[in-house]
Amino acid sequence: MHKTLEHTARKPMESRGQILLSLARDTIARELGLSHDGGAREAWLREPGAVFVTLKERGDLRGCMGTLEAYRPLADDVRSNALAAAFRDPRFPPLRAGELDLVQVEVSELSPLTEIHFTCEAEAAAHLRPGIDGVVLRWGERRGTFLPQVWEHYPAATDFLRGLKRKAGLSAAFWDPAVRLFRYTVIRHTDPIPSLVA
Repeated sequence: MHKTLEHTARKPMESRGQILLSLARDTIARELGLSHDGGAREAWLREPGAVFVTLKERGDLRGCMGTLEAYRPLADDVRSNALAAAFRDPRFPPLRAGELDLVQVEVSELSPLTEIHFTCEAEAAAHLRPGIDGVVLRWGERRGTFLPQVWEHYPAATDFLRGLKRKAGLSAAFWDPAVRLFRYTVIRHTDPIPSLVA
């Protein structure tokens, strides 16, 4: 089992999630020059981990960046991806200080990737588990991933796969025997939705 996820059994999930969410938010706050806590020092944060950090504002995506495979301490991965989601997602302008209180933060911890074996596109789609699998598509230099949360927008596996191909820069109708797919699962930690009442 993934070493980072293994620790979940020894530490209450809420506590672990609160620590990761605070770490992400505090990292962004520090970059914006706002006050923040000193940061968590739990030993499990030094173990390798891979996360995606997603920011939403009024329910709309505001930034999402992440790492697919664990290669550095979990705390470093959270900090790096929090900054990337807030300030370096090319789809959005950098987050401004006045937006931080309106932003909902989500940290998704990834399990290791497992390759999916198939002989054709229909079989590949049949192997996907809606609502459970995050999926990575690789074809040559093209690659893309959808977190399991994306099943909310593509409930049918065939549509999910078509959307993933488009994200990788391919046409929805594209297929090639050299396409490779990998699955992963996530443990998802989400802030409460910020109040919009002043």
